[in-house]
This record gives sequence, structure tokens and C-alpha cells, in this order.
Amino acid sequence: MSSAPFDVPSAILPPDLEPGLDQRWSTWPASPPTQRGPLPHPAWVITASGAFDTELGVVKTGKEADVHLIERAVPGTRGVLLAAKRYRGAHHSDFHRSGSYEEGRSMRNTRDARAVHRKTSYGRAVAAGHWAASEFEALCRAWCAGVPVPYPVQVSDTEVLMEFIGDGRTAAPRLAQSRRHGEELRDAFDQVVAILGAFARAGFAHGDLSPYNLLDHHGRIVVIDLPQIVDVAANPQGYDFLYRDVVNVSTWFARRGLENDPEEVFADLVAMMW
Repeated sequence: MSSAPFDVPSAILPPDLEPGLDQRWSTWPASPPTQRGPLPHPAWVITASGAFDTELGVVKTGKEADVHLIERAVPGTRGVLLAAKRYRGAHHSDFHRSGSYEEGRSMRNTRDARAVHRKTSYGRAVAAGHWAASEFEALCRAWCAGVPVPYPVQVSDTEVLMEFIGDGRTAAPRLAQSRRHGEELRDAFDQVVAILGAFARAGFAHGDLSPYNLLDHHGRIVVIDLPQIVDVAANPQGYDFLYRDVVNVSTWFARRGLENDPEEVFADLVAMMW
């Protein structure tokens, strides 16, 4: 990430200064502490009430959410780039997340739960907010457990703001895009196994791990896309999800010429959880 920004108290900003086209006031001041990332906040997180969020474009589109690039900055000072993952609402989303991910979880509001189950317009809107909150919580848990994930800055309704992993305005490539083969991938494989281990020690499985949600930022592997994180003990299929994570990544590395034993990796992970 960029270095810590220079901050200017909002009191000395021009009184008539307003957000321009493709801008909004920073959503940080209105967010409660429970919707902000883990303490201590990194030095680069901008908390000034006079900051603007400026839209810079779309990083990635998906079936359930799109990732946008924004710059948060106090006008006239150095800003910071953030990834804004926005889950689609009632009119644009057709959530396909399997109910098996949700086993062991509960939605407190029974009316909301029924609406989500029936896939009504209201239910799809609730689902968008639910998955945003789930992803933010998962990112916070992973960050606190030492898993290399983007720092979760805050969550607001259907939007998760997080650290942007990349160079300039260019996002880091997916591991799946790597052109390395064989032993050239050994360090990446070891990092992925360490990631699986960090999840396991915390009692979780990613639930959908693959080279497509692992970023390769100058050799450092970073995990993304965590809304379906699975509590292995609470979910009846928890170990199945953990095993699938292992097989998914192990198979990819093997196809790239790096021999590995998924059964051994899985056994080691299970041992960590006891």
C-alpha cells in the first residue's frame, strides 16, 4: 500500500467544498466501530471527516459482486487506494451461494431469513447485505489470525472497503495467471499451505480456495473472496470443505509440474485443529 497520507483537519477546508463528479464524502465518520477494521488501524487508513471517496473504475466484475477502485483522500493531500467490493442488490443479483456454506450459522431476523429463502426482491437485498457483512467479518477474523488478506477497512450496507493489493491502479494478478512451472512454484505452494494452516489453527476453512482467489503480488500470496468462510467444527460439512480446498490447490500445482501430496497436507491440517 501507499505510505501514510498527509492529513488535513476538515475545519481548515474551504466551507463550500463539496464532492464533485464520481465522488462522495468518506463513509468512515458515519460507520460505527463494529463496522471498522481490527485495531490498531494501519497508519495508511484515512479517518478524516473531510475526506472524499473518488471512483476510479471497475477492477473486476462477478456474478454476485463487483470490485471498484476508489481513492480516499482529503482534498489537496496524498490519498490511498481502496478496493470497494459491492454486492448487488435486489434488482441485479441472483445469489447462488450454496446453503451448505451457511450450515452452522444463523440469521437472527426470521423475517429476513424467510425472505432470503424465498428469493424475493427484499430477500435478495438482504442477502447482498448479509454476504457483505459475512465477508467483512471473515476478513477481520483472517487478519487477526495472521492470514495474508487485504486489510478490511470497513463495511457499509452492501459494500466492503478493503486494502487494494496491486501496483498503482493495477491489481495484482491471480496465481492462476502465473507462468511459472515446477520448482519455480515451490515458494508459492509453501505459502498456500501456510495459509491453509493459519485458517485451520483458527478453526476455519476458506471453503472455495483456488488459484483464482489467490493473488500473487511480487511473490507474496494474498487470499481474497472470503464470504463463504466455513467454521469447520460448527458446519457438518466443515472437513469436506477443508479437504476440497486442499485438493483444489494441490491439483493446480500438480498440473503445473510441482509434485505434492494433498492427503499429507490435509492430515497435517486436521492435526492442527485438535
